[in-house]
Amino acid sequence: MNSSSSFVLPVAAASLLARLPAYPGSVLLVSALNVGLARHLPADVRQFLLEKKLRIHVRDARLTFDFAWRGQCFAACPEQQSTDLILSASAHDFLRLAQRQEDPDTLFFSRRLSIEGDTELGLVVKNALDALELPVLDLQHWMPKQLLARFTLWRSAGEAPRDFREKA
Repeated sequence: MNSSSSFVLPVAAASLLARLPAYPGSVLLVSALNVGLARHLPADVRQFLLEKKLRIHVRDARLTFDFAWRGQCFAACPEQQSTDLILSASAHDFLRLAQRQEDPDTLFFSRRLSIEGDTELGLVVKNALDALELPVLDLQHWMPKQLLARFTLWRSAGEAPRDFREKA
């Protein structure tokens, strides 16, 4: 695994992103978390997360995403004054985590991932991420050409493609 982050979002892009309202981004993030992560969380982790205020801070993009676990799913929150847990890293490092190219411990001990707030909650979240066997995020799979091909297949077959159906 790569031990150093080689990509930092350009300052001009970060400046533009920082001007975006936070709430719509939080809605997009929780939508992705609910589709890709929520159903994989063990019951004890779900219980521990209940009503906790969480924040993802993407340092180089100067973006924050506030959300909470509501029992069945994650829900976006307006920007919160106080949070129980803040996870901070660069956009590149969060992407590497999602692609399973880095693990949280490596990023944490190299000071590229910071965990602030409730220490016990931070450990539960970190350990849950380490333990989950999630599919690797393959960005090629979501390129417009591949999405269009799957959509065309869906239309011709008369049913939703596997990517868009609820998995059992």
